[in-house]
Amino acid sequence: MPRSPSDAASSDVATRAKSSSSSSATTRQTVQVGERRLAISNLDKILYPQTGFTKGEMLDYYARVAPVLLPHLAGRPLTRKRYPNGVDEQPFFEKNAPRGTPEWVRTVTLPVPGSTKNRETIDFVVVDELATLIWAANLASIELHVPQWKVDRAGKALDADLLVLDLDPGPPASIVECCEVALLLRDALREDGVTAYPKTSGSKGMQLYAPLQPTPSDDARDYARVLATRLEKARPHLIVSEMAKAVRHGKVFIDWSQNVAAKTTVAPYSLRARPEPTVSTPITWDEVSSCTTPEQLKFVAGEVLNRIEADGDLLADLVTLPNSRRARLPMKARPAVR
Repeated sequence: MPRSPSDAASSDVATRAKSSSSSSATTRQTVQVGERRLAISNLDKILYPQTGFTKGEMLDYYARVAPVLLPHLAGRPLTRKRYPNGVDEQPFFEKNAPRGTPEWVRTVTLPVPGSTKNRETIDFVVVDELATLIWAANLASIELHVPQWKVDRAGKALDADLLVLDLDPGPPASIVECCEVALLLRDALREDGVTAYPKTSGSKGMQLYAPLQPTPSDDARDYARVLATRLEKARPHLIVSEMAKAVRHGKVFIDWSQNVAAKTTVAPYSLRARPEPTVSTPITWDEVSSCTTPEQLKFVAGEVLNRIEADGDLLADLVTLPNSRRARLPMKARPAVR
């Protein structure tokens, strides 16, 4: 795994979390994370009943994966999906910084037109450091979701720097069919000068990402919609671009709407609330092209850490490429290749 200045702090948190979760400790503990001190608690609480995966093990995973996860969260307003009673119980989405948020946690105030909470603005958490990640995880924020755009240091929303195509299979289709669609999308994007990078969703489907030069979110959405529609016309037995679930049976929905500025997508390396502690995992195109069963692309926390140790961050280009090497979207997508 790549080293970073936060590695020593990561190791300390991971050691405390893992050792406590393997004992009968339930009391609050204080850990030092860089310059921050924060409390972690209920480390032996089981969050994944089917496997016995505990809160302490969740904190251990997030501390260990932080060197590659944090760059994908940095600067992006975070939506947290919290499971205080474990993955078998009712979760809730949380966008606003909760009461009691430490003063050192970075927050940005952004407008939320059409909010279901009747709010004009929300104070979003931005995870720019390890301590904030561990603080959020300690609140049972199992899933971490972010938009395709960032905020600047003053908290102003910027244009999108990522394009995402979310592939959602309608049963009995699975990630196997998603891989078939992903290869078609990769080739269509390449024709437009756009390089795509795949990851699993950690649930049923997968996503493709492409690093962009700053692009208005509406333009990214429109491009993705045109591309999805054209691929649907080329492969109507396999692909659908409409959101209605009634038309998705046995097909793969290319969700172009994830590029809307108000929407978020599960972050790379985020845990998912499935029966097992699966992870939204970066994968290679060789893995995509050779996938014949869903099990081939299901990875749990420990397996993902081993993959990172061997291969590093397969999505590093999403955060490291300079603007001069990022794609500029054409005015509209080319016709899909038949």
